[in-house]
Amino acid sequence: MEESQNKKYDLEERTFQFALRVRSFVKQLVKNVNNIEDGKQVVRSSGSVGANYIEANDSLGEKDKIMKIRICRKEAKESKFWLRLVDTEDNEKLEAERKILIQEAHELMLIFASILNSLTR
Repeated sequence: MEESQNKKYDLEERTFQFALRVRSFVKQLVKNVNNIEDGKQVVRSSGSVGANYIEANDSLGEKDKIMKIRICRKEAKESKFWLRLVDTEDNEKLEAERKILIQEAHELMLIFASILNSLTR
């Protein structure tokens, strides 16, 4: 497998692991009205990052690929937003995990912005 193929699949795996980790994090949150709603949103957006990246890799053309990558960036940004809203009730372990997830969402945003930049030059 050539190097660009390896990178593509590394990012597919990375986005998959991000979605898995978000799901694990949400399961540990205190179940209150806000966390239930915000948790649903972050589960959706985190999964959408990877799902749209897979679709971008199987796109129907360049315009489709660009649109899917834009959605990946948007969903990573949205994930970061929802992660900031959930209430960890000052649980140090959950707060530490939230910071890691927010950082990962931010890094994914930057990666997809870079991919977009290279596709739209």
